[in-house]
Amino acid sequence: MKPKTKILIIAGSDSSGGAGIQADIKTVTALGCYAMTAVTAITAQNTTGVKSIVAIPPKEISNQILFTIKDIKPEAIKIGMLHSVDVIKNVIDCLKKVKTKKIVLDPVMIAKGGAKLISNKAIEFLEKKLIKHSFLITPNIPEAEVLSKIKINTHEDMIYAGSILINNGAKNVLIKGGHLKSRFVRDVLINKKEIKIFKNKRIQSKNTHGTGCTLSSAITTYLACGKTINKACELGIKYVNQAIGSNINYGKGHGPINHLISVSLNEGFK
Repeated sequence: MKPKTKILIIAGSDSSGGAGIQADIKTVTALGCYAMTAVTAITAQNTTGVKSIVAIPPKEISNQILFTIKDIKPEAIKIGMLHSVDVIKNVIDCLKKVKTKKIVLDPVMIAKGGAKLISNKAIEFLEKKLIKHSFLITPNIPEAEVLSKIKINTHEDMIYAGSILINNGAKNVLIKGGHLKSRFVRDVLINKKEIKIFKNKRIQSKNTHGTGCTLSSAITTYLACGKTINKACELGIKYVNQAIGSNINYGKGHGPINHLISVSLNEGFK
């Protein structure tokens, strides 16, 4: 099968393979596209938590991005973990040289196990500068609370937080509703024209490591393939839900999801 299109991923590494750039590559590949990468940090982690984080120098992150795109031009870009102000500045400078408007920012701040992955100064700079360069941002509720500076307890709060982010310069915001306790999960897509709510029955599983990374990469892939933002979000959410439902049950903590849910092996390889 020939890849449909090309995606550049700028994100941190997850040694356990469930989240970060590993989850991004698996998602893009499983959905039939070609993944390129710029690694921003190396983490030692597993399903129970993060042991250590080693930052990649900003200049080397820029080298990865610019040398890659000089040879292979991406149709879309997914941005994940950016841990410092200098890294964000360098990435913004690189984005100005990559002529694509399809940029999806997943504002990764805290790992599933609770480890903080970004400095407070970096959060402020991301909010003021990087969000404006993105076509879509995909915060979960804790991240949306930090960015909007309000407490989110209801779906109405999600919509209000999203409207604040739009007023602050975001073009499109998808707030993921998984942190609210309810039978159904509501993910809210907001822009200046409309509010779209994606409602799905909650899947009971402890295997949810990397869902945010996977969703943002899936949406990026669908956008690169020409889908509208509404359809890209709908299909991305569907992919993640099916991957959670597969329940592969690896690890002793928050286990990974099944990125291969979209792949049917040819009979010759079985």
